[in-house]
Amino acid sequence: MTELPGQFDDLTSAVRELATADVVAFGGVGLAGQVLPPTAAYRAIEAALPERGEAVRSGLDWLLGNGSAAGRAYAATLLGQVDPAAARAAWRALADDEAELTTFSGCLMDQTTLGEYAAARLEQG
Repeated sequence: MTELPGQFDDLTSAVRELATADVVAFGGVGLAGQVLPPTAAYRAIEAALPERGEAVRSGLDWLLGNGSAAGRAYAATLLGQVDPAAARAAWRALADDEAELTTFSGCLMDQTTLGEYAAARLEQG
């Protein structure tokens, strides 16, 4: 994994968290609705979009090239908020990736490949 460029701050910390994430969850998980560290990092990056768009985009590009399977899924999802065409291109590039990741939707946990996850995102438009 190449070093993440830029200064060390909250945004960089959040990108680093996603780079090693092994789970994709956009809300709380389990009966207690626990917010996992990658989910908190995703939310922090999402909150930074309006004021730090260029820095966020740089971090997302880095994640797409260097992140874990879950990190790349988070990056492509966030990219959709700033550049939908680039997000579709990212999902297409990930569609053949056989790396495995865990997803959570509330209490439901699932295992899938990044490629299957990407194909589902492309089908959703």
